[in-house]
Amino acid sequence: MADPIVQLQPVFRAAIVAAFGDAYSDVDPMLRPSQFADFQINAALGLAKRLQQKPRDVAAKIVEHLSAGDAIEQTEIAGPGFINVTIRADYLAAQLSAVFDAAGVGVTPAESPDTVVIDYSSPNVAKEMHVGNMRSTIIGDALARVFEARGHKVIRQNHLGDWGTPFGMLIEHLLDGGAEAEQHSVSDLNAFYKAAREKFDGDPAFADRARKRVVMLQAGDDDTLALWRKLVDASKRYFASVYELLGVGLDNAHIAGESLYNPMLASTIERLQRIGLAVESDGAICVFPEGFKGRDDAPLPLIIKKQDGGYGYATTDMAAIRYRIEKLKGTRLLYVVGTPQSQHLAMVFKTAEMAGWLVPPLRAEHVNFGSVLGADGKMFKTRAGETTRLIDLLQEAVTRAEAVVLEKNPDLDAGQRSAIANAVGIGAVKYADLSSDRIKDYTFDYARMLSFEGNTAPYLQYAHARIRSIFRKAGADAPSGTDVRIVAPQERALALQLLAYPTVVQEVETTLQPHKLCTYLYELATTFMSFYETCPVLKADTEAEKASRLALSDLSARVLASGLSLLGIEAPEQM
Repeated sequence: MADPIVQLQPVFRAAIVAAFGDAYSDVDPMLRPSQFADFQINAALGLAKRLQQKPRDVAAKIVEHLSAGDAIEQTEIAGPGFINVTIRADYLAAQLSAVFDAAGVGVTPAESPDTVVIDYSSPNVAKEMHVGNMRSTIIGDALARVFEARGHKVIRQNHLGDWGTPFGMLIEHLLDGGAEAEQHSVSDLNAFYKAAREKFDGDPAFADRARKRVVMLQAGDDDTLALWRKLVDASKRYFASVYELLGVGLDNAHIAGESLYNPMLASTIERLQRIGLAVESDGAICVFPEGFKGRDDAPLPLIIKKQDGGYGYATTDMAAIRYRIEKLKGTRLLYVVGTPQSQHLAMVFKTAEMAGWLVPPLRAEHVNFGSVLGADGKMFKTRAGETTRLIDLLQEAVTRAEAVVLEKNPDLDAGQRSAIANAVGIGAVKYADLSSDRIKDYTFDYARMLSFEGNTAPYLQYAHARIRSIFRKAGADAPSGTDVRIVAPQERALALQLLAYPTVVQEVETTLQPHKLCTYLYELATTFMSFYETCPVLKADTEAEKASRLALSDLSARVLASGLSLLGIEAPEQM
């Protein structure tokens, strides 16, 4: 499926070179959808300044040297120098017909596939997942799906917090409570962790035992490791239940916790010392990556070995980036981590560059994101002021969705209603997260996200189900090899929207911004509704027109389902 914007970019660039010479080969034609034609070219305005000519004269010369083959029906110079472009209807029809039976509805493999390592979700062992874990998990899963659709090798890395100082107090608390505490650690992770923390803060003897237990854990004491594994295993089972409910592609095979890198920490420091990057500073071992300053404009240290000889997050992250490059052979490393970690990750990336580990074409990128806010504009919490458990939030969304689905379609049986409610509730939560620019905070609002109106998952799911209902009424699927015909303006608008899908997916791959796909799908759904209301499908004037409109409808449903799938959202056949 060929997006006309993509196909015409080189055509107009060639016309600019033909008109004004090779010195202007860098000019971006700037094709944009337009209300006055199919597309508008905005290049003439900027080019006129460089040439010191009138924009309309520049536009006329571009059109004069245009060789567009059979794609363009008409060009018109408008305003101060815009070029309005209308695509030939038979060209659009041919592009759509060619893709009707193609897999992937036009999304094709990248020419140079990467090995993409994605670090996301990353909850802490012995703590329940909360709303703060949600964004990393949802955004990371969507990006993984997009990269897989584009033919890249995707390696998921769930960087569990399963190592370090807190495990001393957790293991000691487990020992103090015996079998009852062990069961408690499984059934209520939050309460177990809170009780251990209170004991650690209020009982000096317990705190001393906890610190000694950390040393035993790091030294590999068998009994301590056995207790540690019980905590980790209990947490893994809990995480698996949340991932299953959320419908994300994470399982135990993707877990690469902090403990994985423990054997690599000393050698990582040694390598950095050997090349002169890691140096002693005030009793600690530090790297001072270029470009980072602290107070008084002093170089900012990345501490990779503490004064007491212990290791911190920076050490683990340096070992992890080394592992992902050398062991996993990653060529594009994505870290789906909240914005507060921006400076830390930038320092880690810079250190890896200075060490010669992260060199082009290898690259590491921080996929940062904002916070989830409540209606009061503050961090989203329960009424009691506690951090909201993710599983409670998801179950509440499904419960509310079932009430909405029941009101919308009371004739559904209980099994259908439950399945659709799950798809709608979970889809609504995911879409609310993904549809806003990820770097911004967004307000969590059940009523808005579960609405069947506006830019929401239920609206898109309903649009898909409504299209599929056309074929249930027709009693047949759209026939393959249909001769698509583009006559009405609404058919043209829908054709252009459908052909843009592969370009949008590639844009998400490049920019790491899933909200661009959400915006596209919403525009596609509204464009289809305009087509459906204006162009009769089953009651078309001729059989050829009916077949063409069925093909347009079928392709619209498939693109909607494909796009929702890339976001990790189901597209029910009926609602």
